[in-house]
Amino acid sequence: MKNKTTPAKQDTATTKWYFLNAEGKILGRFATEATKLLIGKNNPEFAPNANMGSKVVITNAQKIVVTRKKLKDKKYIWYTGFPGGLRSRSLAEKMAKNPSKVIEAAISGMLPKNRLRRERLANLYVYNNDQHPHTAQEKVLKK
Repeated sequence: MKNKTTPAKQDTATTKWYFLNAEGKILGRFATEATKLLIGKNNPEFAPNANMGSKVVITNAQKIVVTRKKLKDKKYIWYTGFPGGLRSRSLAEKMAKNPSKVIEAAISGMLPKNRLRRERLANLYVYNNDQHPHTAQEKVLKK
C-alpha cells in the first residue's frame, strides 16, 4: 500500500508567535524575512491555498534602516479619486509620520495578491518602539 500525503488544512495548523526586532535592519531584507513567516513558508505543512502562517510581532520600527538615497527618492503615490487628486509622499515624510506603516506597506507589497492577503496582514503587528501588548505570548515561548 502506498503512503498518501494528506493536504494541509487551515483549521489543523498550529499558530506560532515570532518576535522580530527591526533595529538596524535593512527595510527590504527585513520585510522578506517577516513575509516568509506570515505566509508560512518555514512551516513543513505549507500550503499555498491556506493561511498556514504564524503571527509576527515587529518592534522598533522607527530604527529601521534604508540604503543610499531612498529616504529622499522613494515616493509613495496614491490617487484620491477626485480630479487633480494625485498625491505623493517621500519615504522620509512617511517615516517621520508613522514608521510602522512603512514596514506594513513593504510586507503587504511582498505578499501574494490573493484572497489570503488580508488574513495574513491581520497576523502582523508592528510597533514603533520596543513596547508591545503581546508580552503574554512572549513569556509562553520562553518557558
